[in-house]
Order: sequence, then structure tokens, then C-alpha cells
Amino acid sequence: MSTDPLKKRKTKVIRGDGGTPETKRIRGDADQDVRVYNEEVELEGRDTEQDYILYKSTCEAVAKLMAEIQDLKASGAKEGSMEVEERRRRGSVHFIALKKLNRMAHMRLKKARDQTHEAKQRVDVLHLQLQNLLYEVLHLQKEIGKCLEFRSQHEEIELVSVDEFFQEAPAEISRPHLTKEDPHQLTLARLDWELEQRKRLAEQYKSSLCTKEKILKGIEMKKEYLNSLQPGLQAIMQASLPVQEYLSMPFERVQKQAEVARHLPPPLYVLLVQASAYGQACDTNLSVSISGDVDEAKALSRPPEDSQDDESDSDAEEEQQNTKRRRATVGVQLDDKRKEMLKRHPLSLCIELNCKDGSILHLFFYYLMNLNILTVKVKVSASADLSGAISAGELLNPESLLNCLYASDHGQETPNPANRYQFDKVGIVSFADYVAELGHPYVWVQSLGGLHFSSDSPQVEGPHSSLSASHMESTMKLLRGRLQARLALHKQFSSLEHSIVPVSNECQHLFPAKVVSRLAHWTMMSYEEFLASRCTQVILCLFYWRPLWVSARLQAAVVLNPRYPEITPLFSLSLLWKGERSGRTDDNLRAMESEVNVFRSELQGPRPGLQLLTNQMQRLCVCLDVYLETESQVCDGSEGPREFPREKMCLRTARGPNRLKPFKYNHPQGFFSHR
Repeated sequence: MSTDPLKKRKTKVIRGDGGTPETKRIRGDADQDVRVYNEEVELEGRDTEQDYILYKSTCEAVAKLMAEIQDLKASGAKEGSMEVEERRRRGSVHFIALKKLNRMAHMRLKKARDQTHEAKQRVDVLHLQLQNLLYEVLHLQKEIGKCLEFRSQHEEIELVSVDEFFQEAPAEISRPHLTKEDPHQLTLARLDWELEQRKRLAEQYKSSLCTKEKILKGIEMKKEYLNSLQPGLQAIMQASLPVQEYLSMPFERVQKQAEVARHLPPPLYVLLVQASAYGQACDTNLSVSISGDVDEAKALSRPPEDSQDDESDSDAEEEQQNTKRRRATVGVQLDDKRKEMLKRHPLSLCIELNCKDGSILHLFFYYLMNLNILTVKVKVSASADLSGAISAGELLNPESLLNCLYASDHGQETPNPANRYQFDKVGIVSFADYVAELGHPYVWVQSLGGLHFSSDSPQVEGPHSSLSASHMESTMKLLRGRLQARLALHKQFSSLEHSIVPVSNECQHLFPAKVVSRLAHWTMMSYEEFLASRCTQVILCLFYWRPLWVSARLQAAVVLNPRYPEITPLFSLSLLWKGERSGRTDDNLRAMESEVNVFRSELQGPRPGLQLLTNQMQRLCVCLDVYLETESQVCDGSEGPREFPREKMCLRTARGPNRLKPFKYNHPQGFFSHR
């Protein structure tokens, strides 16, 4: 065998993109066989799971070879040793296998993507075909719906029923032998009968118009005759005015008031009707009148179109001038908005309540249009001069006269919950700042006008006459009672300022014939003076001060409630005699307070109890007499002359561990006893 390398035929593998493996000859090289290799064809015959297992085993073999090379190098093997090179060659073979597996994986991924894309294209084609079919179906459904919904003009005509048609229509129109079997012929026949009836009704309409014209001409002639009578009737009415006043039958005044009442807002109109009805039925001393600008009220009730057409040229020129002026500041705009929100209706009601003594209570009712509430102002016309009592100045003050007519109704805030949000928009903090100008929005005033505001939601309906009627009688009685009570208090204050305690003849039996204690001084005290006084601090409405006796001074702070005499005045006592004593330190002074504060029924007198305050004052004087006369006087441990001789007859001067004195007066026996 020769040592020269032998020439052998080498096989060259060419990888192609497609087709099947083939063996070809390369031109110019007859001795070399060419074998074409296609990995895609091989990919179809390979299993994915087997490739994955091969990938894992190859990776483990590479890792094992790398570890062996590292161990060899660590043991001192040289870089080019046979063991290291052998393992490197084996590792290279494994890397080639990994690259082939990587190519196979990428080819599988590309093939899967191509298949997915082809499937999506097929689905898109089918979806487009489906959309086209659905659109055609929808179009056909719409056309079918239009055909079904088509209505002929004859269907809008209200025809008589079929039974009535056969009963009333003549035989030449109804044709029963045809129409009963053919609905189309029946409809045509009914339309012919409807046409005949309408022709007949049109002729009747023309004849009715002629009759109407004749009647209208007769009415016009009668109107002309009646208009000619109007001047004569007016002359007769003017001539009968003295007779109407003499007979108390003011027909003309009532007629004029009824014409003006049409322009009242609904709450004031309800109040007018109910007050007039109550005055006619129950109280002849009550009168109602309307005041204000009638023309302005008519302008408010006029439609907006009419008001715009009636604007004069001067108003237009003034508006043009206003647009040329400088824009108003924010403050001026808020003031204008407040004035507009608090604007009153131009018409108002006046109710006059006449008392038996000739005094008159004038009530002026106003309606705030934007706030939807009623307000009231009051004025008193007394039959006698009321300027004598200085301390009674606040009794008939219009700003506080009607306070607490009903419990807790002070009339300082609006009862409409919606007004709070309206005030926030224009910067109004409290409605009490505008009460002096606009009047008091008492709750009972809203009830008289038929307005009711609940705490949950504002009123959305109109005024109710039934609500006004249910409150009218009780409110009018309270108003008249309030005026009588204040006038009676005014007279009592005038007497008390002159150190006189007036006692009526009906109440003389409540007290002994002789009362030694006398009123020394009566005056009005302020709230700060009341808090600084030595008496018990009771916070209510009106505060008065009166000292009794000379050597023994009894100071009493009297607190009057606005609802006097329904609510009893309260007395707080302080005695200056041998030191200072009060109801908190002396049981007998506390018992005296109970006599005047608790036992109201004994001191009320004849109803309605307007003499309650003076009776309490007289009872206090009597109790002071009993207190001083029954108090023993000891000087240096021995009995001496009494400073206050005993004149009252008492069964027992003291009783119980508190040594209470007998303050109860027994009539007609005339002695004092314990309760």
C-alpha cells in the first residue's frame, strides 16, 4: 500500500429550501457526488417531544464536557493536550446539534405562524360574507316593516260600526249580498256612506251659520240697549250711596274691592276670602281692605309679550344710555339682586280688629314674590292716651307686639327652607336684618295665607284655603286677646309707676281688708341689670324691679312672658331686713315666691285673667305683712317692742322643721293658714 494519500470521492451535502433530497453530479467534477438535503422535509418526519428530549440530553452532555475540561485544567493538564482537545471536539459536535435543534424550532414557529395566518384569512373571508348576508337580511326586514306599517288615508277616518252601517245605510249603498262576503267591498261601501253623511252635515253647518249670524245681530242690538242704560244706572248708584252707608250695605265698595282682588297673589287672595268670610259669619268688628298700586299689579299679571309690546320709546332710549355707562361693581350688582329678591307685591291687605273699648289693631300683610312667603306689620290705634307709663314703652312696640303669638314663633327667620339657598346666592346672612323694613314672617301668617312649609321639602303646590280656614278663628282670637292684654298691662304699669297696686272689685275677696305693705317704686330694668341683680337669674322677656316697705325692703324681679296672661309672670325675691335674704337662703321667701308663681288659679280673677299681675303684686304685699308680723324680734336676749305689730290673724305662726309661715288667705273667715 502506498503511503501517498489516496484520492477518494467526497460527498458534498447541499441544503435546499424545498423539494426532496436528490443526488446530482456537479459539472466539471465527475468524481464528486452531490446530495441535496432539505431540512423542511426532515422537519415533517421529526417528533417535537423527541427533539426536546435530545435538546435536554445534549445540554447535559455539553455541561458534563465543560466540567471535565475544567477538572483537567485544574489537575495540571496543558492547553493543547489530547484529553482536552478530544473533549473540545465532542463539545463542538454537541453545539452543532444544538444549532440544528434551534433551526428546527424556528422553522416550526414560522410554519405555525403561516398556518395561523392562513386560518385567519379564511375566517375573515367567512366573516365578511356573514356581514353581507346580515345586512341584506336587515334591509329586507326594514322593507317588510314598511310594508306592514303602511296606512291608507281611509284608515284615519272614523267610520261608523259595521252593525250601524247595515242598519242606517240604504240597500243601494250597503249591498249586503256583496259586502258581507268581501271585506274590500265592505270598506268601499262604508266610505261611500261616510261621504254621503258628511255632505248632509256640511249643508246643516251652513244653515247653522246663517242662524248664528241672525242671533249675533240680535245680541248686538240688546248690548247697545244695555249700554245705553249704564249712565242711568251709575247715576242711581251714586244717589244711593248715602242709603248704603246708612244701612251698612256698601255694595259699591265691595264691588270695587272684588275687581282689585283679581290682581292679588294667591296667598293674599286666600287670606282676603277667608278673613272676609270669617268677618261676615263670626266677627262683625273685623274689616278687610286692599291697598297698593293696582296698575303695577296689572302690569305684573300681564303676559311677557304684552309687556314688551307696551314699552315706550323713552324706556328704549334710557336702556341705551345705561349700556353706555360704566359697568356696575360687584357690590352694586349684589345690592340690586337683594332688592329684586326681597321685592314685595304692589298690593297688600289690611285687616282691622276693633275692640270693645274702641282700640283698633291694624294688620298689614305683604307678599314677597321671589321668596313665596307672607309678612305682617302691626299698628295699634288706642282709644285713650298711652303716653303716661314710661315703663310700658315696649308693650305696644310694633316690632315685638306679636312675638310668640304661638309658642316659639318669633318671626325673625323665614319659614321657607328654600329661601336659605336663595340667600346664599345674594349674600344675605339672616332675614332678621330686613324684618323692620319688610315685616315679620310669622308661621301663623303663612297659615292664614294657605302656605305650609315642611322641614323635609319646600312647598311646591299652591296655597290651600282649608289650611287658612282652620287657623283663622283661633288666630283672630289670639290677636284680639294679645291687644287686650297689652292695653290692660299698660294701664297697670301706669298705676304701678305711681306706687298704686290696682285691685278690681271682682278680686277684692282674694285679699284682707287692710294691707300694710306698700309699693315704693316700679321701674324697668335692662337685661344686664337683671343678671347683676341679687335675685335669682331667670331669663325670659320683660324685666321689672319693685322695692316694698321702708325699714324692710323687699326687692322683686318680675319676668313677663309675651304670652301673658296665658303664661304666669315669674317673681324672684330678695329681702333687705336684718341682712340680705333671698329665695335660695330663706325657705319662707321661697314659699312667698311659690304663692305668687305657682297658685295662678287663685289669683287669675275673672277670665281672661288680665288682672293677674296686679293680683300677684297685692298677694306679695300681703305675704310680706305676714312674714314681718310673724317674725319674732329679740334684742339682747329679752323680748322688746315689735317693729311690726301683728294685725293678721294666723292659726299657727310657724310649722314644720323649716318654720314656714302661714301665707294662704282664707276668705271669708279672714285668717291665714299653711298650705
